[in-house]
Amino acid sequence: MRKRIWALGAAVLLAAPVQAETLTLTAMGDSLTQGYGLQQHEGFVPVLQEWLTARGHDVVVINAGVSGDTTAGGLSRIDWTLADAPDALIVALGGNDLLRGIDPAASRANLDGVAKAAAEAGVPTLIAGLPAPGNYGAEFQRDFETMFRDAAEARGALHYPNFLQPMQDKQDAGQSFADLMQNDRIHPNAEGVRLIVEAMGPAVEDLLARAREAGAGG
Repeated sequence: MRKRIWALGAAVLLAAPVQAETLTLTAMGDSLTQGYGLQQHEGFVPVLQEWLTARGHDVVVINAGVSGDTTAGGLSRIDWTLADAPDALIVALGGNDLLRGIDPAASRANLDGVAKAAAEAGVPTLIAGLPAPGNYGAEFQRDFETMFRDAAEARGALHYPNFLQPMQDKQDAGQSFADLMQNDRIHPNAEGVRLIVEAMGPAVEDLLARAREAGAGG
C-alpha cells in the first residue's frame, strides 16, 4: 500500500507543470538608461521594472546604463555584461555618438559587435534606436537612423525604432515636448520616462517571450 501511495505521489509531481524561474533582463545604455537627473525610482529601469511586474512578468531588470557611454564603450564592456548571464538584453546606445558627430559607420560596427556577442551567448536582444536631426546633413541622418535596424537584422535581434518615441509623437503633432524633458532638453523627466516605458513596453514583452522560448529562466 505504501508503495502504491508513493508511486501515485511521484506521478502527480511529474505531471505538475514546472514553474518558470525569474528572468533577468539587463538594460545596457547611456544616461537615458541610467536615469540621469531623476530620483532613483523615476529612472527608465525602475519604471520598466514596475510596468513589467504590473503586467505579471516574473523578471528582474538590471541597470547597466553608464552616463556618457558611446557604442564603443558598450562594445568594450559587453563581455563582462554578458558574464552575468542575463536571460535577455536591451541595448540603448548611440545618443552620445550623435552628440559627438561620430561616423555612423563606426557606430554601426560597434552595435553589430554588441549584438554579435549577445547572439553568440544565446541572449535574445532588443536594440533601441534614436532619431537624428539634420545638423550633420541628410546622409549622416539617414545612416544614423538606419544603423540600429541594420545591426538588429544582421544578428537576429529585435529592433525598436525610437527610444524617445513619445517626444517624437508630440513633435509630429506640432506640439512642444518640453514638458516631457528636463531643463537640458536632452534627458526626459519623470513623466517622459513613464511614457517611454509605456510605448516601449510591448516590445520588451516580445523580448521576454523570446527569452522564454529559448528556455531561459527555466
